[in-house]
Amino acid sequence: MKLAVLNPGGNDPELAFPDFAGAPSEKDHAPVNFHGFAACTGGSFHRRDDRIPSDTGNVLVLIRRDLKAARQALIELRRAGKTVLVSFKETGAAQIASLMDSSSRLKLVREICRRADGALAATSDAVQWLHALGARSVEMIPTPYPLEDERWNFSVPLEERSGILLGTREWDVPSRNHLAALLMLRPLAEAMYEPVTVFNVDGWSGRRRLAGLEYPEGLLRVVEGRRPYPAYLRIMAKHKLVFQLDASAVPGQVAGDALLCRVPCIGGDGAVERIAFGEWCGHGRTFEQLSDMAARFLEHPYDSMEMVDRAMERARGQLGYEAVRRRLGDFLRRVGRS
Repeated sequence: MKLAVLNPGGNDPELAFPDFAGAPSEKDHAPVNFHGFAACTGGSFHRRDDRIPSDTGNVLVLIRRDLKAARQALIELRRAGKTVLVSFKETGAAQIASLMDSSSRLKLVREICRRADGALAATSDAVQWLHALGARSVEMIPTPYPLEDERWNFSVPLEERSGILLGTREWDVPSRNHLAALLMLRPLAEAMYEPVTVFNVDGWSGRRRLAGLEYPEGLLRVVEGRRPYPAYLRIMAKHKLVFQLDASAVPGQVAGDALLCRVPCIGGDGAVERIAFGEWCGHGRTFEQLSDMAARFLEHPYDSMEMVDRAMERARGQLGYEAVRRRLGDFLRRVGRS
């Protein structure tokens, strides 16, 4: 069972996954997020429906800003006899709402959801939206990670790890709570003598904001610019824990990345956070509780590794490629027309 994922009119180039996750690549899009749904089935990712292989009978169409392109692609694919699922490309609660910022756009989204054979929700919030918009059948399936593939095991020995990695980087998205996390981590870094690593993707303006936090010398490590995904994971893997206060209700790539690095993840309310790191995620917890958890794991690093073992056990059963491929197959058989 191969699944093609279609991002109509999107920017990501066409990519096939004949070897499922494949080896980590510095240039190709990583086999995670919605690319992961294609990769876990040995499928492909496209931005034009006429590029989907004729022998691929199942397609997931991503609903994004270009709603007319998504509707037309769905019509053509169903006309060709393919089973078509739809999903929101941006799945945060605010992002879904902003997609329907006019009556005409709301009408288009409702038409797309009703025409599809079924809808896939990467988060629990998206489930409610898709049902309300008239989707025939909705299944919540989290975005997969190649946890069984040793090529994607980025872990390093515990003795080679130091400090805290801040998992967010967006200053101007209020629900990310990026500034709040940096402010909260400063006293923790001082008390524990553990540096905080943050990625700055905003150039001089980002550096000025970071300088305004007045971290003590040596306790704020700034990584300038973006990195290819494997390079980013290698940086993450060198830390004792990942911390975030993200409350965007997203699929949860920060936690997924932490799983590939075998690093504990504190905070965040995404789907992956809730599944894998449920006892330590941000859902239903205060910022102070999360800070206390981080301090405890820094004091007892071997306890944190037990946490990772438990998280990995849960994740393999719900987020691994094999588990997600099986659930996708079951759902497609229920909604398929063949």
